[in-house]
Amino acid sequence: MSTHPHYIAVEGPIGVGKTTLAKRLAEDFEAELLLEAVSDNPFLQQFYTNRETAALATQLHFLLTRLRQLEALHQQQLFQPVQVTDFLLEKDKLFAESTLNPLEFNLYQQIYEKIVVDMPKPDLVVYLQAPVSILHKRIKKRGRKFEASISTTYLQQLVNAYTNFFHYYDSAPLLVVNATEIDLVAVEADYQALLHQVKTTQSGRHYFNPLPN
Repeated sequence: MSTHPHYIAVEGPIGVGKTTLAKRLAEDFEAELLLEAVSDNPFLQQFYTNRETAALATQLHFLLTRLRQLEALHQQQLFQPVQVTDFLLEKDKLFAESTLNPLEFNLYQQIYEKIVVDMPKPDLVVYLQAPVSILHKRIKKRGRKFEASISTTYLQQLVNAYTNFFHYYDSAPLLVVNATEIDLVAVEADYQALLHQVKTTQSGRHYFNPLPN
């Protein structure tokens, strides 16, 4: 009987490698893969150039999109033995609190509490961490136009928000991964070591801090 998790959510700040890891895990587990529809948000580029005018629209679009995706995931649970996502719905509030002004955040919270009900909980959350310097380097390397104007100040705000959020997170088993030195694409040993941790983490909070190659 398999004991590995059946619903895995990969999380972390922009540029940390969560989509790369989610894709590889889905391939190995022969799982349903659900990726965050970042580039489909029509407000995102405006948000990165002028946060004040586009923050609420950007956040609400993400919330509704993530909710629709997870509703579809919930309906498929009976048919797909393993499911992998590169986002956690609860992190939507993390972004909202970091980007919205108090009045907007209050409105957002009211909407969130009305529409977010009975969403499936992961069997495992994999939280990837890396310093801002690494995130900025990886974002620049992948070359998405709508991310070109992301500032180090905003990245640091996100890193701080993620750190605070997962410090208190206890809704599912949590694997905290130091992704500073690992390369999940070019170094197979890095990925295999992390895969072993994913397969064997069943409860509580665990840390994976690989040594540099």
